[in-house]
Amino acid sequence: MAAGAGGRQAPRWLKALAEPLSAAQLRRLEEHRYSAAGVSLLEPPLQIYWTWLLQWIPLWMAPNSITLLGLAVNLLTTLVLISYCPTATEEAPYWTYLLCALGLFIYQSLDAIDGKQARRTNSCSPLGELFDHGCDSLSTVFMAVGASVAVRLGTHPDWLFFCSFIGMFMFYCAHWQTYVSGVLRFGKVDVTEIQLALVTVFVLSTFGGAAMWDSTIPILEIKLKIFPVLGVVGGAIFSCSNYFHVILHGGVGKNGSTIAIAHMTKSELYLQDTVFFGPGLLFLDQYFNNFVDEYIVLWIAMVISSFDMMMYFSALCLQISRHLHLNIFKTSYHEAPEQVQVLPSKSHQNNMD
Repeated sequence: MAAGAGGRQAPRWLKALAEPLSAAQLRRLEEHRYSAAGVSLLEPPLQIYWTWLLQWIPLWMAPNSITLLGLAVNLLTTLVLISYCPTATEEAPYWTYLLCALGLFIYQSLDAIDGKQARRTNSCSPLGELFDHGCDSLSTVFMAVGASVAVRLGTHPDWLFFCSFIGMFMFYCAHWQTYVSGVLRFGKVDVTEIQLALVTVFVLSTFGGAAMWDSTIPILEIKLKIFPVLGVVGGAIFSCSNYFHVILHGGVGKNGSTIAIAHMTKSELYLQDTVFFGPGLLFLDQYFNNFVDEYIVLWIAMVISSFDMMMYFSALCLQISRHLHLNIFKTSYHEAPEQVQVLPSKSHQNNMD
């Protein structure tokens, strides 16, 4: 219960849930400035499309609303496909793959212009950066799972696990190198190219059917689905080599050493977190030889983890918005003077809110 006349102070654990950041972290957050470098191969031509698309976005539409809309479209279209292919071995109706291709393309387009809208309306903020990256982290999971379903990768569970896991791992590594260097770096082949490659996979499944990926290539005697997997493996090796070069040698400390600070609040990271409840249940169930049915434990872990994530993300956004006096889903209708003519910009600016 909040303090008041004759009231008591709220318990410390309850206050921590409602306000995840300390006063010191909030002060340092005010000093945060988004920093990124690099332009991927497809960005220059896509800038023309993104700039054209921005002209159709009304000034009153908040950048975070654009981000959330893109995420919702991507999640809904992927869930439709998953509902038809719960084991990633089924053949779904052709329109579900086309729907996923369209949903991912819409997400990619909106994700590319939310930062432009922020600059256009003079509403850039650390909250927007955090909101954008939080939505990206969710979308990464659904993109990997959706693409795996589209090529019926459930016929090879080990590949399915690897391809689903590697997307999350690479996203983590990308932000890990930002964590130690203070700069989010984009390579020549990066998230934009990966997203469009996955759109291509969905389109191929639309016209060829998911069974197409089980076709055996003559002479090589390997299935067609091995090529997307090899693409994932090759891309992961290339990207991770760059990430870990920065992680091991590109820190902001003395002689390039890593400084273990969170790059937005400049504070230590805590290993104790409620996010580990879900994985902990899976570990305990495995340790006790599936004492509870594994299927049930997976559902329980997913519900707990999803609830924990939503509670934390909501509390974090609300606390930051209160501290910085920002509206999460509202913005001014006035166009920023320097954005009267929207000019093409680099990719690292596209994703900044």
